[in-house]
Amino acid sequence: MIEKREFYINGAWVSPIKARDCEVIDPSNEEACAVISLGSTEDTNKAVAAAKAAFGGWSQTDPEVRLGYVKKIREIYAERAEDMAQAISLEMGAPIDMSRSSQVTSGTWHIENFITAFKDIEFIRPLGSHAPNDRIAMEPIGVVGLITPWNWPMNQVTLKVIPALLAGCTMVLKPSEVAPLSSIVFAEIVHAAGVPAGVFNMVNGDGVGVGTDLSTHADVEMISFTGSARAGAAISKAAADTFKRVCLELGGKGANVIFADADAKAVERGVRHCFNNTGQSCNAPTRMLVERSVYDQTVDKAIEVAASTKVGSSHDEGNHVGPVVSAAQYDKIQGLIQKGIDEGARLVAGGTGRPEGFNRGYFVRPTIFADVTNDMTIAREEIFGPVLSIIPFDNEEHAVEIANDTIYGLTNYVQSQDGAKRNRMARRLRSGMVEMNGKSRGAGAPFGGVKASGRAREGGVWGIEEFLEAKAISGWDSDIN
Repeated sequence: MIEKREFYINGAWVSPIKARDCEVIDPSNEEACAVISLGSTEDTNKAVAAAKAAFGGWSQTDPEVRLGYVKKIREIYAERAEDMAQAISLEMGAPIDMSRSSQVTSGTWHIENFITAFKDIEFIRPLGSHAPNDRIAMEPIGVVGLITPWNWPMNQVTLKVIPALLAGCTMVLKPSEVAPLSSIVFAEIVHAAGVPAGVFNMVNGDGVGVGTDLSTHADVEMISFTGSARAGAAISKAAADTFKRVCLELGGKGANVIFADADAKAVERGVRHCFNNTGQSCNAPTRMLVERSVYDQTVDKAIEVAASTKVGSSHDEGNHVGPVVSAAQYDKIQGLIQKGIDEGARLVAGGTGRPEGFNRGYFVRPTIFADVTNDMTIAREEIFGPVLSIIPFDNEEHAVEIANDTIYGLTNYVQSQDGAKRNRMARRLRSGMVEMNGKSRGAGAPFGGVKASGRAREGGVWGIEEFLEAKAISGWDSDIN
């Protein structure tokens, strides 16, 4: 078991104040692999006070100085890549090869993209030629609370910490108590990079405790949260009395629209994307909408892909999906699979219970339902497991109607060889992102949604500017640089 670690405040590891111990569970074997301490309100207050004290100096540093610290973080992050991969695999069950190739590198990708985007940030901007003595100053918002999830730990930590640092904010990070080990490694990286005391603070805790304390704290100017829609609503309400900016990146129920003219790899690509990270991705294409003329052959292909999907321990090397993160998550997924059966969807792959050969660990059978209707629970709720619903449609208009009939709006997908059709679909689908024909978003593209998926835009210039606010200045002396 990993030695007990608490949290990071003002540049040093400190003992918690009246904290509760919390076991971190290895989802591959259901055994405790570490113990952390959950911080108290007093711990949170200390962290916020440290960040507030550091804000004046940090916010006034030259942007190039802040950029230098981030470049140092990138360097040390690369050196600690294997430590990070092992921590993520242990805490949340990502297979070790996937942890190395995707989980850890998502953090690297975001750090590098923010470094690139930073050159396009103008902190002092002219209003326009009509007002030569007006300027818009883009200034750091202040102390920010960053609350991150367990499913892609470094993806979300770097999407929040790095732009906050570059913007000139100071911060308190609360990682998920379910998967805190990778954030402990990250805190060590920030410390090793020499970031000044008080700029970055981390407090382990749960949502009810530290999460609520940050959301209601009068000295926290902004909350950036990634997680469930239910928790996002609670944070918004908690933050209202202190007039915080609240940026939410929440769940999804992505539609993957497969037209009859989709490329030969589209179905396999869609099923594997749904099952990636054991289905624990907010942007997973969990509803496969299929044009009726190719529906039967699509279902057959999906069954074939599910049968070839291996399940295994996160500690084993190789190409397979691991367990889901926790007993609670396992039970939720099992209940929703049973709900799909009870409501009349046709189970064509997987089902309830563990895969053959497993009697412990939170392993879920890769599951596919056909003949799903969009009013079924499995088509409405975010399952967050390896469960795919296949829904037929008649024409383009019908596909748009089904795809948009959801409370969520994060990512939708389109598969067609008809460019005009793809472009029409991209504009009509109600979501923050649309990916087509297997092409991922480019570096620096914003990540975020609409409706119950939240309104955040993380990544690139948009991600940095979420931590800035505009100040209008008139009477600026334009003769002085």
